[in-house]
Amino acid sequence: MALDFSGQNLRGRNFKGQDLAGANFSYADIRGANFTNANLTGANFSHAKAGLQRRWVIGLVIISFLLSGLSGFLWGVNGYLVSLIFSSSSNNQIGGWVALITLIAFFFITIRQGIIAGLGAVAFAGAFAFAFAGSVAGAGAGAVAGAGAGAVAGAGAGAVAFTFAFAGAFAGAVAGAVAGAVAVARAGAFAGTGAVAFAVAGTLFSIYISWRAMKGDQKHSLIRNFAIAFAATGGTSFRGANLTNADFTQATLKSTDFRNTILICSRWHQAKMLDRVRPGSTYLQYSQVRELLVTGQGQDKNFYRENLRGINLQKANLADASFIGADLSEANLQDADLSRAKLKQTQLDGTDLTGATLTGAYIEDWGITNTTKLHGMRCEYVFMRLPTKEDPDPLRKPDNKQEIFADGDFADFIKPIFDTLDLYHNQGVDPRAVAIAFKNLAENHPEAELEIVAMEKRGDDKILLRAKTAAGSDKSQLSAEYFDDYNQLKALSQSQQLLLVEKDQRIISLENMVDTALKQPKFYTQGDTNMSDISGINIEGSSNVSGIAGNNSIANLGTISGNVSIALNQLPDATDAEKPGIKELLSQLQDAIIQSTYLSEEDKAEALEQVNTLAEAGKTPQESTKQKTAKTAITMLKGIFTGLPAVASLVEAGNKLLPAIAKLFGLG
Repeated sequence: MALDFSGQNLRGRNFKGQDLAGANFSYADIRGANFTNANLTGANFSHAKAGLQRRWVIGLVIISFLLSGLSGFLWGVNGYLVSLIFSSSSNNQIGGWVALITLIAFFFITIRQGIIAGLGAVAFAGAFAFAFAGSVAGAGAGAVAGAGAGAVAGAGAGAVAFTFAFAGAFAGAVAGAVAGAVAVARAGAFAGTGAVAFAVAGTLFSIYISWRAMKGDQKHSLIRNFAIAFAATGGTSFRGANLTNADFTQATLKSTDFRNTILICSRWHQAKMLDRVRPGSTYLQYSQVRELLVTGQGQDKNFYRENLRGINLQKANLADASFIGADLSEANLQDADLSRAKLKQTQLDGTDLTGATLTGAYIEDWGITNTTKLHGMRCEYVFMRLPTKEDPDPLRKPDNKQEIFADGDFADFIKPIFDTLDLYHNQGVDPRAVAIAFKNLAENHPEAELEIVAMEKRGDDKILLRAKTAAGSDKSQLSAEYFDDYNQLKALSQSQQLLLVEKDQRIISLENMVDTALKQPKFYTQGDTNMSDISGINIEGSSNVSGIAGNNSIANLGTISGNVSIALNQLPDATDAEKPGIKELLSQLQDAIIQSTYLSEEDKAEALEQVNTLAEAGKTPQESTKQKTAKTAITMLKGIFTGLPAVASLVEAGNKLLPAIAKLFGLG
């Protein structure tokens, strides 16, 4: 039974590492409580009060006053250095002018570009001025060095001090005025007044920078992050905790640590002071996302390529929002309004879209998978491409603008896309080889329950064959096996193929279907599944999908690998089992390339092409031609492997196999 802590005073309590799944902390006072590494799956923190205990607040206020006083003192020192302009000594005057110019530069650069740029400019200017003044006089150089140091320390300390407490900054201004007056007593009343004025101006500058930082100005994010981290010391800690499905509705969360926390589908509706938490690398680090979580209003917002994995946007208003390239995997979008939303290349693996509205959404290359929940979606029509001026309604589905999807139809329309094995043929289709290879695949894998549902013609001589598979089928393995077999069959003569066909009506029937599809202007379908022109839907990112409509990289890879296998099979076997020959070494290299996790599909294809070149060179009788071809291919392979990490298994295989292959070609 879940524990009930509702309404209790839990200040400073230690729950570190405990299993508190489903516990009720609603309306509880959890200020200073430690939930580090605890399991809080489904816990209820609605209306809870997190943050600092009173003794920590008092301590931080005292520290902030001390920092404010130090800030004011340092600004007073800066004022004194500037007042040296009025000194009777020429060396001191040089130092005073350099200090003034440096500080003015610091002010303007910090305001326009941020504290980091400002400090960098001061460091550069200080070093340059120090060297210049050193060539004039030692005293002037000392003054310049002090000016640079004072500018950096005073501005930084003042900004940080106000971040903690406005009162601290005010106290710093007073302290700075007093310190400046004392420091310049011997410089005269006029110089002293200037120093005090400069100290006050510097403190006001710090107040402004701190205010901009706490308002979320990204130029000053360093100050804000440092201030929040400092203020969260001693606050409520959820660091490393599992807060999956936890509810923080209307909770007060100031000075709370969420670093390294699992926040899948956590609820934040109307949470207070969410902008004052320590978010770490979670989605809470984005100000726009925090606002969306609290208000549920994301209409017209742009979330381009943001990592929103596991976010809870249930019932959120996301109409016309842009999620292009964003990761919404495992997110809760139940009953969300995604009307006209841009979902191009949006990853939706494991996302719950139950009851969501997608009417008018743009779903070009979106990443739904077999774990995406589509039940009860409301959608009258979608667009398969993003709009342009020339085509504001690109590839509308249904095609007839007078028609709309009935309830449940859109899910049925989409679902076959990610439940199919897509076999893309792009190098001249051999219908008989397709028929035999598919029959063999179906017989070798009866558990996959393969069933052809559509064939789509691409260009003049390319075709995409779609086959429905059983849930959990390894489509990557099925695709690779199919294309290995298909490419070997395609290399056979017509008479050899006929011997395999004999009187098998299934092969003959499928061969006729493929041949018919190639002769049709667009596509040919079998069965009840109505596969319209859906080539724009991309399900890349799903581990269960081996081919992608409109993206033939995997199919190409299978084709190239099949060609390599055919070429290798034509090479003689090694005569000595202890000494592998060209065939055996190239087979090992082929396997290492295919299994590599560091190479892109394009690089794998290029590497396999070079292996195929080496295999063909192995059959060439002319020694000079063989060596020249092999040398070029080996050089190309080395170039492909060069950019890989040293720990990559392919690098180890290449270092071992390439010299041995070169030696067999007479190159080593």
